[in-house]
Amino acid sequence: MNTVVALLEKNALITAFVIVALLLATSNWLAARLFRGQIHGSAIAISLGLLLAYWGGVSTGGSNGLADVSFFSGLGVLGGAMFRDFAIVATAFGADLDALKRAGWVGALSVVLGVGLSFAVGAVVAVAFGFSDAVSISTIGAGAATYIVGPVTGTALGADSAVIALSVAAGLVKAILVMVATPLVASRIGLDNPQSALIYGGLMGTTSGVAAGLAATDPKLVPYGAMTATFYTGVGCLLAPSLLYLLVLFLQRLF
Repeated sequence: MNTVVALLEKNALITAFVIVALLLATSNWLAARLFRGQIHGSAIAISLGLLLAYWGGVSTGGSNGLADVSFFSGLGVLGGAMFRDFAIVATAFGADLDALKRAGWVGALSVVLGVGLSFAVGAVVAVAFGFSDAVSISTIGAGAATYIVGPVTGTALGADSAVIALSVAAGLVKAILVMVATPLVASRIGLDNPQSALIYGGLMGTTSGVAAGLAATDPKLVPYGAMTATFYTGVGCLLAPSLLYLLVLFLQRLF
């Protein structure tokens, strides 16, 4: 057993792939048997992953979650920015460019509207919970866009680490809500074709939430929603620490 454990620790990245595969298999089984398809396996997998990350951080006192445990160290690489960006780019190759062109200005407008509305909601919630400085309000507002835009904005504006953590939490909550709610509302909002998926991805923005939600609705729609959701992240990273932050400063002085 010690030899097996040592071998798995030595090949940490391969071990991480196996662990994630087992977690996904378990989550899909729970989704099918326990929740009878009402909650997608991806939502369950992310929830279990967050719980395991919390356990890893508490048990080791580290800051990298489950990756701080030597046996699971490969998860730090597998869950890092390189594989994340690779996965996002890979989804785009399944999209039909003709469908993207047909979305036209409506798809582009949905991205801008999505970023603005999410930022506004996050900023209002931040003010309601007692945050009064423009940096904190903007960081939490950006986090409501996605959990990637939040830290990028907070770092650019010099926000406190606790505020950046809150922005990440806001983005994660949004991702899970989008993930779970998408298949439940898809039929009511006409989310059954590439054009509507493009607009939906632009409005919601969270790539992981949109991709998992569309996978539960219709896997063929995933590349389209993920495409505009990816643009959403880029637009958010550009607008939140610049124009939207200046807008918050202006409103502060106005009121």
